[in-house]
Amino acid sequence: MKVNFSKLYSDLFAGSAATFVALPAAIAFGISVYSPLGQSFAGQAALSGVIGTIVLGLVTPLLGGTPRLVSAPCAPAAAVLSVFVLDQMRKGQIGPVYIPLLVAFAILFAGSLQILLGFLGGGKLIKYIPYPVVTGYLSGLGILIILSQLPRFLGMSSVGNLLGDIDSLQANPIPPIIGIGTILAMVALPRLTKRIPPSVMALLAGVMIYWLLSFFYHDLRYFANNRYIVGAIIPEGENLFSNSLKNFSHLRELDFTHFKSILLPGFTLALLLSIDSLKTCLIVDIYSKKRHDSNRELIGQGWGNCASSLFGGIAGAGTLAPTLVNIASGAKSRWSGFFVGLFSLVTIFFFVGLLKWIPVSALSAVLIVVGFRMIDWKSVGLLKNKSTVFDFFVILCVVVAAVSTSLILAAGVGIGLAILLFLREQIRSTVIKRSFSGNQKFSKKRRLPSELEELEKWGSRNSIFELQGQLFFGTTDQLFHHLEAYLQTSKNIILDFRRVIHIDFTAVNLLKQIHSRLESRGGTLILTCLPGNLTTGQEIRNYFNSLGLTDSTPHLKFFDELDDALEFIEEEILSEANLDSSKGNELLHLDQFEFFEPFPKDLVVKFEKFTYPIQCSAGQSVFHKGDINDVMFFIRKGEIRIDLPLEGNRMHHLATFAKGDFFGDMAFLDKEPRSANAVAVGECLLYGLSREKFDLYVKEVPEFGNLFFESLAYTLSKRLRLNHLELTALQEN
Repeated sequence: MKVNFSKLYSDLFAGSAATFVALPAAIAFGISVYSPLGQSFAGQAALSGVIGTIVLGLVTPLLGGTPRLVSAPCAPAAAVLSVFVLDQMRKGQIGPVYIPLLVAFAILFAGSLQILLGFLGGGKLIKYIPYPVVTGYLSGLGILIILSQLPRFLGMSSVGNLLGDIDSLQANPIPPIIGIGTILAMVALPRLTKRIPPSVMALLAGVMIYWLLSFFYHDLRYFANNRYIVGAIIPEGENLFSNSLKNFSHLRELDFTHFKSILLPGFTLALLLSIDSLKTCLIVDIYSKKRHDSNRELIGQGWGNCASSLFGGIAGAGTLAPTLVNIASGAKSRWSGFFVGLFSLVTIFFFVGLLKWIPVSALSAVLIVVGFRMIDWKSVGLLKNKSTVFDFFVILCVVVAAVSTSLILAAGVGIGLAILLFLREQIRSTVIKRSFSGNQKFSKKRRLPSELEELEKWGSRNSIFELQGQLFFGTTDQLFHHLEAYLQTSKNIILDFRRVIHIDFTAVNLLKQIHSRLESRGGTLILTCLPGNLTTGQEIRNYFNSLGLTDSTPHLKFFDELDDALEFIEEEILSEANLDSSKGNELLHLDQFEFFEPFPKDLVVKFEKFTYPIQCSAGQSVFHKGDINDVMFFIRKGEIRIDLPLEGNRMHHLATFAKGDFFGDMAFLDKEPRSANAVAVGECLLYGLSREKFDLYVKEVPEFGNLFFESLAYTLSKRLRLNHLELTALQEN
């Protein structure tokens, strides 16, 4: 395999730049996780962050689905795990030395869930978690990170307490001075240069302030018993993975009751890390102009977290800041993320002596800024609009639950509120896509001018509603409220279910109420385009039958297509007006066509000799799209269906012409190829009129030509007016 050294060099350089961002933050996150255990665990805590960066960097890029993504310990992982450690300390059921083992198993469980989610296609489902829930959770995490860092920022003891031991607070200016200086550097220095990552500049500033203070406080120059710095990350005589081996040596001293406590935090961790990774993947997509594989990415993240837990590292995800630095530095492939893990490994071997001098308060300051930036301050603006007040309430509830109770309860609150948000959106969105009266929407069966006049006159007594979405207990009241006025005035109501995806018991009972109201007035409820199955898998017609809506129910009709239902109500109107010309078996002669009513009868009788009879059996084609002939057809008996051929042998039904009507007039007028197919619906008898024969007769009788085109123009204008009514109704809906 040919190696592209130019591309590899770009990945190598980009990975080294991203390491400078990922590694310091990972050390801070590690210390944050184990801070409730006290200062004696600071070195082990920092090492867990380093190991997390190494293992996630080496494993995840090779198994994940997003090139150029950098995976490392992140703020959500630090927040969830620090609360978990604090909770274990408060319970006091096990000693501090056993807690890192429970943390490892919580991460292992979370990673396993991510792998399972990836295999089950959960990468797409996570994207549908409502924004207010996610932003509320992340804002709550940001506040928790800030609160958890205050003890180290102020130099207090943080053993067993999120906010530290207030009694241990002394008039010691060293930690606050270093912390404030670090925050100012992280906020101000990026305005001077964008080349150096803010967290790196901030930590360097914190280290410089520490050594400046050492001129006034000489104890800061000594490493032994120095509580202001991280301390020995790898104690003398131990190696990189000694802590992991120590942790698993305690395995036999824990029982099932201890491991039960990892389930909820593990689930919460899996969900948050998955969301965090996929959000970063979306950013990478913008730069790469490609789509990531979300399910493969979840699998890769899961394996990375599982491996990190086994080697004593903390959990992580695809993190935004290192990823953006990686991309900006010229990363080309997934190897750039791998090099982040490799450079972190090199750093711990060759620069561990420098890492131990990092001030704890400087790391806390970096995390305080990170936590502050996680809070969605713009969400306060949701209060300005009545329609978004509930969204702000959701965010606030999740934040309060996360800060005042636990992240686990906040997850439950978030899920519950997500359900409420879903119900609100369903209730808000109208279940009626469009509505028409019967003189605004017509069937595809072409009518004679006299029939059209009757349909326009009496069509308003019928109402048509195109439904959409979910018909369930939350939307039935909205539907009934909208239909109530029409139940007083409409004889027939058509409900089109083509776009309905779910119908529940409450909705079916509403249909029974609507049917009962119409039946009492002699009207009919017409249901069309019912879906084949419910989302539960139950066959919809069986479901309706079991609830009393059947084909034999009086004043209730079912049709497979909306066009069939429209044709039904039109024929009802025409039948009452005795205008249904399609009934009866008698053959029409040319002088019996409505088209020729204004003509002198003798002219029509003579003209009939210039036409020729055509007989078609059911399914026989009269002409095909592309045929070149100029014949116009008059239907003596039967019906002709006009279809437009589409790709894949599909047909789009354009119109149906019945007895007494005509078709084929376009080619008759312009002599262009046929634009559609014409097929006999049943046995049909036609008159055929070629343009050549027509022109011969008109030469003999010019008066006939004037009458013919006048009648043709009148009929076409009626059809155009019909289309105009339908288009107007569509625009107004």
